[in-house]
Amino acid sequence: MLKFSGIYPPVATPFTHDGEMNELKLRHNVEKWNGVNLSGYVVCGSTGESVMLTADEKLRMFACVAKYAKAGKQLVCGTGVESVRETVDLTNRAAALGYVAAMVRTPHYYKSLLNNTPAQTGYFRAVADRSRIPIMIYNWPQATGVDIEVEAVARLSEHPNVIAIKESSGSLEKLSALTASVRSGFQVLWGHAPTLFTALRGGAAGGVLAFANAAPYACVTIWEAFRMREEEAGLDWQSRISGPATLVTAKYGIPGLKYAMDLNGYYGGAPRLPLLPVSPAVRVEIETAFDGIRG
Repeated sequence: MLKFSGIYPPVATPFTHDGEMNELKLRHNVEKWNGVNLSGYVVCGSTGESVMLTADEKLRMFACVAKYAKAGKQLVCGTGVESVRETVDLTNRAAALGYVAAMVRTPHYYKSLLNNTPAQTGYFRAVADRSRIPIMIYNWPQATGVDIEVEAVARLSEHPNVIAIKESSGSLEKLSALTASVRSGFQVLWGHAPTLFTALRGGAAGGVLAFANAAPYACVTIWEAFRMREEEAGLDWQSRISGPATLVTAKYGIPGLKYAMDLNGYYGGAPRLPLLPVSPAVRVEIETAFDGIRG
């Protein structure tokens, strides 16, 4: 079975001044990240503004990151959309580009019909049955309004092609319930940087962290402290990043994260409309928070 461990940034999508995908800046970011001990890249997740991208743009992102990623980096494609058909199509086309797994978010548009265990298990089983690469469930209830139940994940973990979940709720209670309920070998990846060290101690295999776009060294330092059982160092770095991570994820979201990337030598740039860049006052707030946290 494919194994995940360590830190994976969900790659931000850079745009030109007129809103086109900027391959030159994407190459700059990926080649700079290649110098950090990251385990791989997740492409076209929420941080990549995937809901703002066309299918063709997603495929361009998949191809570009695969082209510039250092050998040995695990490549995960974010392919989840509302229909099984399109999700499978994107997944299998990414597989042909060298992607080893697909991160698939919970379907959520028809909430009254989909916010239940039978609907969610039916969707993911149908995707997994047809996909050429393994599936990672992606749960982010703050964005989708759907929080996949532990029972559903436990059932899905028995499918041979469903191998992991990215849990971004931030609920450590949910993490504990998941690790106690899923089959042996099924992996939980954490999506909430402010509680990364605690989640690793609670059984998470690693982190898919938006914050790692701007501060990959800090995230990897926490992972290495956990791996080497250096609890004091891990807790120290966790305390350092918790405020800044909350600021550029939960509070200011992608526009804030992209500005933090600009501060740390990556290219964030402007988000795609209708998202708007952060204000001058927010820039000062982010600059103050990131004092001492470098890329």
